[in-house]
Amino acid sequence: MFIESPSTTVNKSEREVFEFLTDLKNFEQLMPDNIDKFEVINDNRFLFALKGMPEIVLERKEQTEFSQLILGAASEKLPFTLKADIRSLEDTKSEVVLSFTGEFNAMMAMMIKSPITNFMGTLSENLAKV
Repeated sequence: MFIESPSTTVNKSEREVFEFLTDLKNFEQLMPDNIDKFEVINDNRFLFALKGMPEIVLERKEQTEFSQLILGAASEKLPFTLKADIRSLEDTKSEVVLSFTGEFNAMMAMMIKSPITNFMGTLSENLAKV
């Protein structure tokens, strides 16, 4: 399953956006209002839970300075990645596209497609506000 958010314009440089996203505690600001729990475990992992959903631990998998950050599920039960691609538009403006890639059976994919799409949209919208 592949879900991509619309591109978001952020009024910060590519470097500032990258540094914001690589400081994992900042993801709390991007989370939806229905967040139930958020906890930074270490420099490379954080845990979050939305109301009525199980806890998910995300960990830093890869990063390319100032242009890309890839987070992935720490559990093998739900293998997925969340990628942020950052592109400079101007000195103080950049564009970010978030994408979700996961391997799920058809039934699971059908159940989670809408919530994941909404979640990605919220992350993207909140990133535009930072």
